[in-house]
Amino acid sequence: MQQRGVTLWFTGLSGAGKTTITRAVEAKLRAMGYGVEILDGDIVRENLTKGLGFSKEDRDENIRRIGFVSQLLTRHGVIVLVSAISPYRAVREEVRQKIGNFVEVFVNAPLAVCEERDVKGLYKRARAGEIANFTGISDPYEPPVNPEVECRTDLETLDESVAKVLAALEELGYLPSNAKATVA
Repeated sequence: MQQRGVTLWFTGLSGAGKTTITRAVEAKLRAMGYGVEILDGDIVRENLTKGLGFSKEDRDENIRRIGFVSQLLTRHGVIVLVSAISPYRAVREEVRQKIGNFVEVFVNAPLAVCEERDVKGLYKRARAGEIANFTGISDPYEPPVNPEVECRTDLETLDESVAKVLAALEELGYLPSNAKATVA
């Protein structure tokens, strides 16, 4: 199947639902026969950007490296799903410009909801002062100004969020019309 490469950049607070939506979108796209790669922020930090910390400079460098890999894959016709907090607007815009075929997906949930979902206990540790530079607590998160997609995971179901992402891919010409209807 001939496909057009694109990077879908899922950004949002820890616990907002980025990885959950990313995996569900991946499953739908694979079921339709598309070539897909996931670049998950946690996995990238373990492998590609292991030596980087959580200062603004290190976070920006982390995003630039993810962006570089995304650009290569996108250029070769892969649908790349990036799931990374990527808290700073300017570096997200920088990678958007470099990649070109870029769809920003703001996975939005209020901080209180993200803290309730905190399966790793990171927010609790950040509030206790055990984790410095934690996004949303002691470090800022700059939400997208005009994302192509916004998923309000506190107000919509996973299926609704996935449908929004697939509809945007259709509208932007990355998937043929009625593609999502073929895998309901």
